[in-house]
Amino acid sequence: MIFTQPIPLSLYVHYPWCVQKCPYCDFNSHTLKADIDEAAYIDALIKQLEQTLPLIWGRPIHSIFFGGGTPSLISEAGLNRFMSHARSLLGFGPEIEITLEANPGTVDFEKFAGFYGAGINRLSMGIQSFEDEKLKALGRIHSAEEAFKAIEAARSAGFKNFNLDLMFALPNQSIDQAIRDIDQAIAFNPPHLSHYQLTLEPNTPFYKNPPVLPEDDLAWEMQLACQAHIANAGYEHYEVSGYAQNNRQCRHNLNYWQFGDYIGLGAGAHGKITSPPDGKIWRTQMPASPGGYVKEMSRLNPGRTTLVSNEDACFEFMLNTLRLQEGFDLSLFTLRTGLPLAMIEPKLNMMLEQGWATISPYEKLDLTTKGKHYLNDVVSLFL
Repeated sequence: MIFTQPIPLSLYVHYPWCVQKCPYCDFNSHTLKADIDEAAYIDALIKQLEQTLPLIWGRPIHSIFFGGGTPSLISEAGLNRFMSHARSLLGFGPEIEITLEANPGTVDFEKFAGFYGAGINRLSMGIQSFEDEKLKALGRIHSAEEAFKAIEAARSAGFKNFNLDLMFALPNQSIDQAIRDIDQAIAFNPPHLSHYQLTLEPNTPFYKNPPVLPEDDLAWEMQLACQAHIANAGYEHYEVSGYAQNNRQCRHNLNYWQFGDYIGLGAGAHGKITSPPDGKIWRTQMPASPGGYVKEMSRLNPGRTTLVSNEDACFEFMLNTLRLQEGFDLSLFTLRTGLPLAMIEPKLNMMLEQGWATISPYEKLDLTTKGKHYLNDVVSLFL
């Protein structure tokens, strides 16, 4: 394997607790209880970060993302303590992007101001819908009014860079209702929008007892109609579910889609670390239970580490990069995997034959409209 350029490095921090778990959610999240020991969890995050340092020594961190769960439940003291240690242990790159996910039902001006003071410079707010009926159907703890107030509170606290998360194809949702959600979000002029379809994931209450969702054809029409409204408002569709104004793409997520490296801290967190000297790519995975994670970190157990095979590296690279709406330079394959392009050329030729992609004279691969519509089939070529 040959790596001729440094691979960007990000940090993901998982905060596993929620006020209550949404019936559609299959993320590693746990209902908040009064007896949780946040201080012990923060200690575990710091210990894991310290253990990771030899693997990433000297590499700057370009982005940090606090996900969950509901990271906006974290105390200001806990966040400040973690961030102080992170600054002392890591090299923060210039203009580092530091994002925290927030549930509108768990925040106010004071909490946002505390996050801003701790160094958070980007928020991702889980709005999902601006209609109370839909929020109730989704099991969300906030109302439309609380969503409005949270957005204004974030702005008042100093946040200029923020994302609004919206879902479509909700229970009994019409196209007009989906468009109204989009138009309401756009009215707040967020630099970034995430817009994704509600899906029924295994091991969730919605999967066991499905709500009435729009038929596939209606969901597709809904998506196209919403995309048209988003485009007319001046947003660039840069990733399957991501839209940005004025080049304000989420740098952290872009690092995932471009097959960069990332440290995964916290219960159930996954990471990907490349070792350019020996050409190996490692995946890390931590215990899913918050209590189990804290216990393992107290024993200085680094979690499960697995070597990514060349075949898996090819698949994972394509799984991520094919989400990019504007395609990618084929040279990125070798830059991120260290493998020769010849390893995937037969599959690329199959994509061309199926009319799923085009390759420009400058060696840039773009999915066609057909390829984007059949994205799962395209990705399955590389399994």
